[in-house]
Amino acid sequence: MMYRPDRERILRELEGKDVVILAGGPSREREVSFRSALNVQRALRNLGINAPIVDFSRENALHLATSPPYLAVIMMHGRPGEDGTVQGFLEVLGVRYTGARLTGSVLGIDKYAFKRFVSALGLRVPPFLLVRSPGDIDDAVDFAREVGFPVIVKPRSEGSSVGTFVAEDEEGLRRYLMRDLEEFGHTIVERFIRGREITVGVLGTGPRSFPLPVLELRVKRRRFYDYTAKYTEGETEFVLPAELPPDTYGEVQEVARRVHVETESRGFSRTDFIVSEDGIPYVLEINTIPGMTELSDLPAEAKAAGLSYEDVVLYVLESGLI
Repeated sequence: MMYRPDRERILRELEGKDVVILAGGPSREREVSFRSALNVQRALRNLGINAPIVDFSRENALHLATSPPYLAVIMMHGRPGEDGTVQGFLEVLGVRYTGARLTGSVLGIDKYAFKRFVSALGLRVPPFLLVRSPGDIDDAVDFAREVGFPVIVKPRSEGSSVGTFVAEDEEGLRRYLMRDLEEFGHTIVERFIRGREITVGVLGTGPRSFPLPVLELRVKRRRFYDYTAKYTEGETEFVLPAELPPDTYGEVQEVARRVHVETESRGFSRTDFIVSEDGIPYVLEINTIPGMTELSDLPAEAKAAGLSYEDVVLYVLESGLI
């Protein structure tokens, strides 16, 4: 059941307070982070809150430490803003911040830990294997033969599908693994499940959290919903609400809500699924700081639920004031 944050209370608490939007940093998702931050800044301005965007550099981190704000709105995608580093830094400073706490952030960015966690909850995930070094590549080949090619190769701790490839055969698997191991370190090999890519946003914090309408992502020219498909206009068709059987639709909404609550995500999150050709949904990953750009999934889902962009930002603000 949808609830609304207490807008007047939130704005009253933030009146006259220093609010900053943290963005950028050294992440490969830096550009997307600034796009999200600019949209959030505009929404905050519409709510009467003037919040500067702060590029999270070493120099600016030192400035935050000497002059801490009242609230930090984290709009950083990938590391260090989505892996617990910035969250831990702000907790040491005693600064309120939006989004998942430190532990939830660590779970969200670490795909291996997340898959193990979700599996322990009894939820379905595609078969996967962690590859720690080139010495594990032969084991990865054996795994791929067992589950069947093609397989997905992805870094353990990157977002926006950075470094993610589909390996059609052993040669491709070895090549992609070496590339990701050299560039990112630990890498995951996962069974490629043919089906429909869907995503479910969740708003709120704790037991009052609720799922948004389910969005299906129909990629036009790419093999899967990769970085280009996510952030290039015209590359992906949004089907909203997703055309799923009612039971499946309700199941993925409830699973997304449960994952949000169990990982202690706050304010907003988005969980991605693949629904196999025989109608079985599998959890892929959670985004604890989902994109808030003009092409992003969660704002589109919120709009379909009758919520404005400013409404979504209020849920985000609330998460930092609880």
